[in-house]
Amino acid sequence: MSNVQRWQWLIIAAVVGWLVWLLSPILMPFMLAAVFAYLGDPLVDRLERLHLGRGLAASIVFLVMLLIVVIALVLLVPLIQRQIARFVTSLPAYAAWFTNDAVPWLEQKLHIPPSEFDATTLIARVRDHIGTLGGIAAILLRYATRSGLALIGWGVAVVLVPVVTFYLLRDWDKLVAHVDALLPRDAQPTIRRLARETNSVLGAFVRGQLLVMLGLAIYYAVALKLVGLDVGPLIGMTAGLVSFVPYLGFIIGIVASVIAALVQFHDVFHLVLVLVVFGIGSVLESYILVPKLVGDRIGLHPVAVIFAVLAFGELFGFIGILLALPMASIAMVLLRFLRERYEASALYAGREQPKIVSASGDPVADVEPPEQPDSRKPPSEP
Repeated sequence: MSNVQRWQWLIIAAVVGWLVWLLSPILMPFMLAAVFAYLGDPLVDRLERLHLGRGLAASIVFLVMLLIVVIALVLLVPLIQRQIARFVTSLPAYAAWFTNDAVPWLEQKLHIPPSEFDATTLIARVRDHIGTLGGIAAILLRYATRSGLALIGWGVAVVLVPVVTFYLLRDWDKLVAHVDALLPRDAQPTIRRLARETNSVLGAFVRGQLLVMLGLAIYYAVALKLVGLDVGPLIGMTAGLVSFVPYLGFIIGIVASVIAALVQFHDVFHLVLVLVVFGIGSVLESYILVPKLVGDRIGLHPVAVIFAVLAFGELFGFIGILLALPMASIAMVLLRFLRERYEASALYAGREQPKIVSASGDPVADVEPPEQPDSRKPPSEP
């Protein structure tokens, strides 16, 4: 590839990145639809191998995915609403624990002045913003109806995601073929290889990570409910769903559960039960769920994962947080390829040593070049 072609590719990449950043406020429904279509495409391909048409296979997979989403909403929204209502009802107990137990302990151990804590005002503000709304649906309604444009945006997103998902499912192979036809001929083998590696890593990781999050959410919610925590299912679901960031779900879950156990039971026994639940959850995640479902598919260091989540969240908002690890997996494939190219380059190998050849012209292996005479030494005596 010539220098002119390299500059052309850099300009194209810069323009595409600038357009994505510029259009990021309206890309969320299309990105969500692309994620759903990517997850459903292998199922459509399997149905095609059973001699079903692409349109019929895409319709079946789309209806199954839609049914799963509807069932999840029907089951989870009332549950989450009840959990939030219980949390709001328990706010006075949390305020009393904070004022009577936590604040004196912090003052004694950390020497923090009492003026730094104003629990009554804090709890009152939380109750004003959550307790009067009646649940998640009311919260969403309040934020969505602040302006007509926001309401229209929510409506358009709700309609666009399933529509775009269906069309992407139906035409996924055609879109891939069109993109492949536009590739430069000399770079086509390399791009195809990177695309295959990216698809292998990304597909396995995304599906595996979703199963890990779902498994941890179910485990924590059920286990904390069995311990007896009133808000245990809410804490468990939250801890499981944010577990795609290393250690974040574990930290949020154990801190919230310890506080809830202290406020509700005021004893050491339930505190120990909470610690046992999260200890088992950590072992379950580290030695069973992640190795079996995800494995070492990306190879990202936990610090790199946290950086990716924060960076994509800053650039693209909430949808950037969701797409951080998939994009990081793609970046890892590209970085591995660049490392291979770098290690094969003269920049990495350094200046080549002169080759010694035989009389027939063949190179002689492992032969040191002849020693050059040192001009500083006097000539030897005959």
